[in-house]
Amino acid sequence: MAKFNRILLKLSGESLAGDQKQGINVERLNQYAEQIKEIAQMGVEIGIVIGGGNIFRGLSGAGKGFDRVKGDQMGMCATVINSLALSSALDAVGQPNRVLTAIRMEPIGDFYSKWKAIEAMKQGQVVIMSAGTGNPYFTTDTGSSLRGIEIEADVMLKGTRVDGVYTADPEKDSTATKYTDITYQEVIAQGLKVMDITATAMCMQNNLPIYVFNMDTVGNLKKVMQGENIGTLVHP
Repeated sequence: MAKFNRILLKLSGESLAGDQKQGINVERLNQYAEQIKEIAQMGVEIGIVIGGGNIFRGLSGAGKGFDRVKGDQMGMCATVINSLALSSALDAVGQPNRVLTAIRMEPIGDFYSKWKAIEAMKQGQVVIMSAGTGNPYFTTDTGSSLRGIEIEADVMLKGTRVDGVYTADPEKDSTATKYTDITYQEVIAQGLKVMDITATAMCMQNNLPIYVFNMDTVGNLKKVMQGENIGTLVHP
């Protein structure tokens, strides 16, 4: 039995790049697809939001002279590219899936609605929700919070390249220590980089717990679904 019935899995675009640092690492992509199929076979209903930072990040683009709105729109398109790549990888391993977009772009993907997403998940399809919220100034973290709340997920699983939430960035500070669990209020008060403040506040206001774990270690997603304590739970 899986610990959660319905999840929102947030994947990092940067993680999708693997050691390449940009673009799509096919080996990493295929690992993600296999892990997602593995928990789908456990009967878990799965919604996915994937970032686009491996291709283009709107905020960093704005810092280089891009118009912020157009930069964010480019970032939304980057998430669609990643979503199509993940969809193709899921097809290759025989896992039914569906891409929904927050901006109309049929036939690339169907226009997102909560009811389309839930119906597809109940039919056993993995639903990949792309293009963020469809609006500039909102990150894919906020997009994943919104989608997780809308589809009535039991939890948001934030798959990153670190194994949880730390007192500081463990990649920069060797003295950083890991939390087993932490409250939303503590995350915001301490300025911890779990997600942006808007995304964290949305989860707090709607009681959507966040579980942060290392998605890049093969097998970890199944461990989370089996209830193993390998990451950090952010909760009320």
